Amino acid sequence: MTQPPADAQARRAIPPVICYPTETLPQLDLPLYRAALSGAEVTDTTLAPPRDACSFSVPAGHFFRISSVDGPQVGDLNLWNAHDLTERFYSGKTRALHGTHVTTGDRLWSSFPTLRPLATVVEDSLDWYGIDAFGGSVHDVIGTRCDPYTGNLLSGTQYHHCCHSNLTRALAEARDLPLHEAERHVHDVLNVFMCTGFTRDTGQYFMKASPVRPGDHLTFFAEIDLLGALSACPGGDCSSEHSSDAAACYPLKVEVLTPAAGALGDWQSPQVNGYDRTHGTD
Repeated sequence: MTQPPADAQARRAIPPVICYPTETLPQLDLPLYRAALSGAEVTDTTLAPPRDACSFSVPAGHFFRISSVDGPQVGDLNLWNAHDLTERFYSGKTRALHGTHVTTGDRLWSSFPTLRPLATVVEDSLDWYGIDAFGGSVHDVIGTRCDPYTGNLLSGTQYHHCCHSNLTRALAEARDLPLHEAERHVHDVLNVFMCTGFTRDTGQYFMKASPVRPGDHLTFFAEIDLLGALSACPGGDCSSEHSSDAAACYPLKVEVLTPAAGALGDWQSPQVNGYDRTHGTD
């Protein structure tokens, strides 16, 4: 290790600055969303089977709820604009704006050049968990998704029921796409119910047994027309491994809820980002 300079402690002691203060983000009317949710009715239900994925569609102004059923299970979520797959969930910008894990009142943002809210978290039954003594928390936007390429790189495996492959199959089926084309649209995920963080000594990404139990749920408001895909991770509760046929795995339920007519008042979907896209060429 390099010999530290004389002012090493002073350099370390400089306080941090939040990169993206969020006070000027578009205002969120969470009471309006909650009031609309209170009178909403379930109009569609889909199950993501263990070690597999499902797709679902949610119209703008509706809700969707992901629930644990039968046993502790984590899921990997992808979201797209239902009319344009190139507009998709941007986990990196969501992380930069809201932090490493999301909960009630946080939003899932879309990719450039649209950069607008795709969905807003309106209920989180695990919000009590907070940040534990290891630095772990729930619903992360730091992990990518378990995938067959990393598995092959690290252990030479050909495992086909990791979340990346599950999401690829689900999207291919939903949009009648060849696998290779669908795979281009699969992206970094929201790890629903997964408990993760970074180790204090090495800064490595870790996972631990999820606190999720049957009945726990995460509910979103769809800001635009959405196509979603959810994989029930082959790691089950991710207490030991994530690409495995040995871990106990359970389904995840996705419900679409339709609010009563007029419950949202004059709410409108957010417009695409207002940047003029000239990139300094004028």
